[in-house]
Amino acid sequence: MPEGPEIRKAADKLEKAIARQPTTEVFFAFEHLQPYQDQLTGQAVTQISTYGKALVTRFESGLCVYSHNQLYGKWMVRNAYNYPQTNRQLRFAVHTERKSALLYSASDIEVLPVEAVPHHPFIQRLGPDILDVTVTPETILEWVQSKAFYRRRFTTLLLDQSFLCGVGNYLRSEILFVSRLHPTHRPVDYDRNQLARFADAALAVPQQSYRHGGITNDLAIAADLKKQGMPRRQYRHWVFGRDGQGCFACGTAIIKDRTGGRRYYYCPTCQPAKR
Repeated sequence: MPEGPEIRKAADKLEKAIARQPTTEVFFAFEHLQPYQDQLTGQAVTQISTYGKALVTRFESGLCVYSHNQLYGKWMVRNAYNYPQTNRQLRFAVHTERKSALLYSASDIEVLPVEAVPHHPFIQRLGPDILDVTVTPETILEWVQSKAFYRRRFTTLLLDQSFLCGVGNYLRSEILFVSRLHPTHRPVDYDRNQLARFADAALAVPQQSYRHGGITNDLAIAADLKKQGMPRRQYRHWVFGRDGQGCFACGTAIIKDRTGGRRYYYCPTCQPAKR
């Protein structure tokens, strides 16, 4: 499933393709949404906003389309009405004179007025957005020490969108590595200085991923390995997907484990378990 940086990248691409120009047609596959097709045709898209892993397409009339890719949804940008060869089902499309934005396979799509967006059941329960430039490390530091979160293990806490929205499997492992915190420990197990390191990483790692095409590793290390001809999967991350390989910081073999059926990775030397 794409995480916050990938959803924001998709939104950037969609905005560049279809925003601030009249739509020539809007399509919904779901019958209960089809009455909105005529209302939105001829209306310009003014903004495409992200809320963690959800995306809201705003039209100049004040109506918005909420969509969540979940596991299988996929956005595509094509030349106008140039549909790809795919077995996926088209669920939502915005066509302009030059480009078409096509959402395939997603099942969670709604139309709502702009004033209702903050009250959407998914959006209203979200925690701070890791890509929101108004969120500060100080905000995260106080948040992680709050009663609702401070006794929960990081392995589950970081996948809870009401804690930090936009974090998924790879960001969970990468944030904890940069923080030097063990995945199975809890915020209450660490002092304020260690949690401050976590707060910094919780914003810095996703924002680097967004700016640098998903790379969460040290940029100099990644550039050097790329120059050596290493495949992207070998240099993209500090620990995620690198089980059995040497830690870039200390050389210790990276460990892979699972919780709730979902994998995570860590370095046992850089992220020691507390005794």
